[in-house]
Amino acid sequence: MTQRLAVLLSAGVSPVSAWHHAAASTGSTLAREVEDAADSIPDALVALSAELNPLDRGAWHGLAAAWAVATDAGAPLGPSLRRYASSLRDLSQTQRDAAVALAAPTATARLVMALPLVGVLFSLALGFDTLGVLFGTPLGWGCLATGIALMAVAARWSRWLTDAAQPRDASPGIGCDLMAIAVSGGGSLDRARQMIDAAVIRFHLPGVGTSAEEILDLSRAAGVPAAELLRCEAEEQRRQARTDAQARAAALSVQLMLPLGLCVLPAFMVLGVLPMLLAVISSTVGRF
Repeated sequence: MTQRLAVLLSAGVSPVSAWHHAAASTGSTLAREVEDAADSIPDALVALSAELNPLDRGAWHGLAAAWAVATDAGAPLGPSLRRYASSLRDLSQTQRDAAVALAAPTATARLVMALPLVGVLFSLALGFDTLGVLFGTPLGWGCLATGIALMAVAARWSRWLTDAAQPRDASPGIGCDLMAIAVSGGGSLDRARQMIDAAVIRFHLPGVGTSAEEILDLSRAAGVPAAELLRCEAEEQRRQARTDAQARAAALSVQLMLPLGLCVLPAFMVLGVLPMLLAVISSTVGRF
């Protein structure tokens, strides 16, 4: 959506017409709703994306902020959105890399969670009355309650670890990107700061941070334009975000061993092995 908007705007299409064509070509429901809203495009994006998940909502808010800052600063909207589209592609690539890295440990966790059920089915296949022990004896009830509790803890623990490894920041480097757009309009650095501070509050974005301030100080001391320095800093922050996401995904495969060893395997013992032993003992005693 952002890339098509940038191309259309760079070709001379008016902002309203560009949004109309981009919304129609992508089939985005939210984009069509924004087109029908009476508010400005940035404000409509914030209002209509409120129910989305945090990552999608953050991306739409970033688009709204880039649109608003470029308009207020007098910067060319097409090139500004083209650069923001590049940052969104980096974010999407980070999400894909994280999804690939998380696929193996997540699949392993799901497979291991089935071990207690496999143990019960295996004992039934061997001819032991495991279900009778689990549901018909006090000791079996204790095993059943303990096993279910352990599996519930393991499921919640594994879900928490997986969620913690997911990318959190929808727009890493967005502060530097927005500041680069603001200074591209030709205004002063103080005015650019004021616009970015207002945009951060208006579009619920993370703060600019100290890195952008350091870049602005460097630009002022060296007497060089700040826009390109800010874009380079934004790219560096996106690369760092991708590296951090990959590191969290790699660590997840080890972290998932904790619920496996502390919860799933004991649940396998109390649901699959112990009832089978009790069934063997009861059947042996019954014979004698």
